[in-house]
Amino acid sequence: MTGHPVQVWWARPEDARAGLRALLDPVERARYESTVDPAGRGRFLVGCALSRLVLGELLGLPPADVPLRRVCPRCGGPHGKVHLALPPDGPWGTLPAYDFSVTHSGALVGVAVCRDGEVGLDVEESHGGMDVDSAARVALSDSELAALYARPAAERQSAFLRTWTRKEAVLKALGVGLGVPLRELEVSGPERPPAVLAWPVQLAARPSMSMADLVVDGAHPAALAVAITGVGAGEAGGVGAGEGEARGVRVALHDGSEMLAAYDR
Repeated sequence: MTGHPVQVWWARPEDARAGLRALLDPVERARYESTVDPAGRGRFLVGCALSRLVLGELLGLPPADVPLRRVCPRCGGPHGKVHLALPPDGPWGTLPAYDFSVTHSGALVGVAVCRDGEVGLDVEESHGGMDVDSAARVALSDSELAALYARPAAERQSAFLRTWTRKEAVLKALGVGLGVPLRELEVSGPERPPAVLAWPVQLAARPSMSMADLVVDGAHPAALAVAITGVGAGEAGGVGAGEGEARGVRVALHDGSEMLAAYDR
């Protein structure tokens, strides 16, 4: 099977064991301790610990030594998409360059990792109680909105979440977050192979984007996007073919809960 290889690990907030806190760096620890909501603290700890365990295994480094950096492109603050910050000189410079993306929604936490591209992963709980009407007016282009309301009411939430996860994954891959208007990023319809159809005018670079649809636990929609570095704009490809398979992205799924439990045994 061809496609850009991406590895994805899924875990749960309840995997947040006390021993995992030793993996946090000072910035992460401060954010963890300042998070009031227990569920939010658990999701954050699981996302950080799983990222470090996965990257440490791939790079041959102790997980606590994996250098991660958070810098917001807009304000310079210690948040936004996390990047692997390997120094270019010395032994670090010989290690492979990986990009990764962390996502969480409700009881789901995911980490995606790839080489030779910028990756974005997004997941949404299918029973999360989202106000689809309000969210759609903010997130969908005029043509996407018309297509959504042409559907029977019972189908609108699942169709919207599929579109939403695709858009979020693309913006995460580009590292721009929600600073770019979602209405100006247009993607193919839910029944079509995932692809970008129109880009926001704010984005000067429009990379070749490979995409894939995923389903977690047989119910919750997720999406992957990989911006291929060093490649000009082209026709993005990708088609959901069940859990973990897509043309354009080759996905390997892993048990993140087991990885976290094995570390803290």
